[in-house]
Amino acid sequence: MNVHDSERLAGLLESAGYVPAASGAEPDVVVFNTCAVRENADNRLYGNLGQLVPVKKGHPGMQIAVGGCLAQKDRATILRRAPWVDVVFGTHNLHRLPVLLERARHNATAQLEIAEALEVFPSTLPTRRASHHAAWVSISVGCDNTCTFCIVPSLRGVERDRRPGDVLAEVEALVAEGVLEITLLGQNVNSYGRSLGDPGAFAKLLRACGAVEGLERVRFTSPHPRDFTDDVIEAMATTPNVCHQLHMPLQSGSDAVLRRMRRSYRRDRYLGIISRVRAAMPDAAITTDIIVGFPGETEADFSDTLDVVREARFSGAFTFQYSPRPGTPAATMDEQVDRATVTERYARLVALQDEISWAHNRALVERRVELVVAEGEGRKDDATGRLSGRARDGRLVHFRAAELATGPLDEHPRAIAAGDIRPGDVVETVVTRGAPHHLTADGPVLAWRRTRAGDAWEQSNQAMTPTAANRPAVSLGMPARRPDPTSPQPPPTAPLDAASADACRVGVPAAGPR
Repeated sequence: MNVHDSERLAGLLESAGYVPAASGAEPDVVVFNTCAVRENADNRLYGNLGQLVPVKKGHPGMQIAVGGCLAQKDRATILRRAPWVDVVFGTHNLHRLPVLLERARHNATAQLEIAEALEVFPSTLPTRRASHHAAWVSISVGCDNTCTFCIVPSLRGVERDRRPGDVLAEVEALVAEGVLEITLLGQNVNSYGRSLGDPGAFAKLLRACGAVEGLERVRFTSPHPRDFTDDVIEAMATTPNVCHQLHMPLQSGSDAVLRRMRRSYRRDRYLGIISRVRAAMPDAAITTDIIVGFPGETEADFSDTLDVVREARFSGAFTFQYSPRPGTPAATMDEQVDRATVTERYARLVALQDEISWAHNRALVERRVELVVAEGEGRKDDATGRLSGRARDGRLVHFRAAELATGPLDEHPRAIAAGDIRPGDVVETVVTRGAPHHLTADGPVLAWRRTRAGDAWEQSNQAMTPTAANRPAVSLGMPARRPDPTSPQPPPTAPLDAASADACRVGVPAAGPR
């Protein structure tokens, strides 16, 4: 959801006349779109803001804006702790960023504006997408659940659903631009339609996406086990372009912990859903979220979680050490688990899940897979001479693109020129190795299809300068830190990561923002 919002913020800025800062250039505006789910988001934000003090001193007129969930939560605290910030805005008023930057510049004073309810649905805002072939499509915002560990409902508000016609109109417009794949977004996608008076709306929406010509892949995230119904399973299994991939948060395998978390399902219901999904789609890749060390979690509770992980056989899991969030009921619960115990349990969970994920991926060796070629997903691709892509089940595959088979694998493959296969193109290849978190395919490419998404990527790169051609649309990073021997230096901090905040770096034309 934060990446989706970051793309909208970048689109708003470009619509207002800003241009993205070239790689290595010092930006005039830095925007932090923050997360508040975990405690380290606070630490990383303020650490990175501290690093910008000497940069801003050496760049008169530079502006810093902080938005998103942490801004909605901390509000004026940000300006007290970091008075060099120019704009603070929240989750409900993303559209106000260009106006607030202009006002801060004109008035030479910081602007703080936090709305208490959604003013404009983010999906109606301009966007600068980070990918030509894949797009996020928000179907709802906010959440009506009351999980005791989660701060999202208080920061994103109650659930509001978009009308199906509006969602499908956006999907059709994206496909017309060359998009092959969409991901439907919501804090709880399968409660979609409740506010519209149609509890079965999500399954209907999946089927309707199947009728959009040219749309090859549909994904969604995240469902809640409480609302996961069999009509959704049927829609997934029978709609050809809906991927057999399911991310369904477990959080804990202990009924006692789930009760304290105020998660309105129990392990048997959860495992029953997994069983029905696998019966309908034996090839489904199922991933999850798990929290370790929730207040009151005993060794027996944790063992229950390990048992569910063994039984569910997840393809992968996002695992978290419990982080108290002020303002949530769990933060004040008794029996907070000590850090050493949490760390030790976390290590055991990760080891078990890595073993299961590795076994899943080894079983895919010699399997033919269809990939949409991605950009920037293989950090070692340049060194290994590979490209990377996503299979239909969401797995990341690093593949060789030097040869295209002209027949069976033992016949004479022909060479593929460097750069022929583009991000957004579709290839088929055979898996040669499985690792815990990715697959490798080092044989020839068996099939290759050029797509309109690849055409769009190529045209976009040809239109850019050589420096800008490799620049991502929404960058995660910081301006170079300028040493200032006259000022006290902030304490060392880990670099910004996507789990903490998205940093959108933009430059303002010399004549001003418009």
